[in-house]
Amino acid sequence: MKKGIVFLIVFLMAVSFPICGYAKEKEKIYLNSSWKYADHAKITSGYAVMYKAKKNRKDIVIAVNAGHGTKGGSSVKTLCHPDGSAKVTGGTTSAGSVKAVAVSDGMAFRDGTAERDVTLHMARILKKKLLAEGYDVLMVRDGKDVQLDNVARTVICNNAADCHIALHWDSDGLSYDKGCFYASVPEQLKKQKPVASYWKEHDALGKALIKGLRSKKVKINGNGATEIDLTQTSYSTIPSVDIELGNQCSDHSDKTLDKLADGLVQGINKYAKTYIYVAPMSN
Repeated sequence: MKKGIVFLIVFLMAVSFPICGYAKEKEKIYLNSSWKYADHAKITSGYAVMYKAKKNRKDIVIAVNAGHGTKGGSSVKTLCHPDGSAKVTGGTTSAGSVKAVAVSDGMAFRDGTAERDVTLHMARILKKKLLAEGYDVLMVRDGKDVQLDNVARTVICNNAADCHIALHWDSDGLSYDKGCFYASVPEQLKKQKPVASYWKEHDALGKALIKGLRSKKVKINGNGATEIDLTQTSYSTIPSVDIELGNQCSDHSDKTLDKLADGLVQGINKYAKTYIYVAPMSN
C-alpha cells in the first residue's frame, strides 16, 4: 500500500538507474518539507532509495533502516519528542534530556568492525530477500553514509512505506551475546502524540519479528522486548520498530546475518498477512 502522494513526489524528483534482477529502476526519495514533523529534522540533504520487486509484487513497502552511518550526526541534536518533552529512558542520550544526538556513530564489535558497516550489510541481505518475496523495499541508507538524521529517516518512512524496521546491535558493555530484542515503547509515552495512536502497531510488528527470529533458532533476550524511548518511535506514524540483533559480542558472519534475515522475513510475512492485506499486483 504505497502512499499516493509519494508517487507524485518520486515522479517529479526521481532519478532512475538500471538494476539487474528484481527491479528495472531505483528511485531517490528526499525529505519533503511539507510532511508532518519534517521541520524537526536537522540533517536533511540525503535521500532514501526505493527498490521495486519485479515479480510476485505485494504492493507493500518495507522500509529497511541500516542504523547509524551519518557523518557529523553525533555533533547535531534534535528534539527527543515532537512536543519537546524530556526523554524517559537512558541510552545514547540520557533520561531527562530534551534533545538527542541526531545520529550516533554506533559501537564497534569485539573484532573492531563498526556497527554501521554491519547494519548496512544486514540491510542489503534483508533487501534482497524481501524483494524476492515480492515486497518493495525502501532502503533508508543505501551506502556507507546518508545525510539524514533519525527524524528525517522516520518522516520519510512515514510517507513512503507501510512499516519501518531499523537494524541495530546493542552497545551494552556485556562480555557475552545476550541475543535479540526489539525496543518497545515505555509506558510513560503511550498517551503522548503520535505514540498513543501507533504504539500497539509498533508492538505487534516487534513481536512478529521476534517470533520469526525464534523460528530460526536465533537467541532471544528475555521475552524479546525492552522498553526504550527512541526518536524513531516518538515520530513514527506507521508501524515502526528498532530491532536489536544482538550486541558487540554477537557473531556477524555472513552465515549468521543470512539466518537473521530469514527470521526477519518470516516475521514480516506473518505481520503483513495479518495487518497489511492487499491484493497482489499483476506481474
